[in-house]
Amino acid sequence: MRSPWTWAALAVVTAVCGALPYAVAGGDTSRPLSAAEGRRLALTRLRTARDSPAAMTVRAPLPGGTAVIRAVVDEQRHRAVGWFDTGDAAERGLLAWDTGGLAVARPRTDGSAAPLTGPASLAQAVAEAGRLRRGVWIRRSYGPASLDTALRLTLSPLARPARRHVGEDHIGGRDCDVFSAPPSLRYWIDRTGRLRRVREDLDDDRTIEVDMTGTRVRPGVPDGPWATGPGTRGPL
Repeated sequence: MRSPWTWAALAVVTAVCGALPYAVAGGDTSRPLSAAEGRRLALTRLRTARDSPAAMTVRAPLPGGTAVIRAVVDEQRHRAVGWFDTGDAAERGLLAWDTGGLAVARPRTDGSAAPLTGPASLAQAVAEAGRLRRGVWIRRSYGPASLDTALRLTLSPLARPARRHVGEDHIGGRDCDVFSAPPSLRYWIDRTGRLRRVREDLDDDRTIEVDMTGTRVRPGVPDGPWATGPGTRGPL
C-alpha cells in the first residue's frame, strides 16, 4: 500500500496552488469600523461560542489541488473532528485536532480503522471517530503546512480583531459585510451577527477558506480521539 502524505505523519506541504476566487461588490470601499459594526463583531464572538459545536467546511491548498475537510468544531473545548478528502481515494480519512496538534486515522488494515470511502454524512464521520480504538490514530504536532494553518484557524476563527470594513457579499442567500483583520484575515458576517466565512491569505498567494454552515451538531465532538490509557495519549 502506498504511504500518502496524510498517513506519513501528514508531511509539510509547500507547493504553490491557485488561490480561491474572491469577489466583494462595490470595488475598493475599505474604511474603519463604525461603532455599530464594532458592537456587531462583539456579538459575533458571543454567538460563535454559543452555537458551538458547529459544522464547518474547510478548504486548504495542496500541491496540485485542495484538501476539503468537513468537520464539527467545539470552540469552547478547542477540539474538532472531521473527514478530509483530497480528491484522491487513497488520501482521505478521519482527522481530529486541538490546540496542541492533530491526528489522522490509519487506513483500514485489520478492520479497526476508518474506511477509505467517505462517510455518508458529517454525523457518520463523528460517530466513526468516536468508535475507533486509540491505537488507530497517528498523532503529530502542528507544522507550517497550509492544512495545519487551516485546522488551527477553525479553533479560534475570530482570534484577531477586525479593523476595517472592506466590502459586502452574499453567502447562502444572506447579505454579509466583509471585515479585515491584519495581516491577512477576512471575516464574512451576516446582518444578524453570525460568522459565515473566514478567509486567510497565505504568503505565497494561496488561500485558506473556512465556511460556517450554521448547523449546530449534537452530541458534538466525541472524546474517543483524546482517550488515554497505557501507552496512549491524545493529539497533543
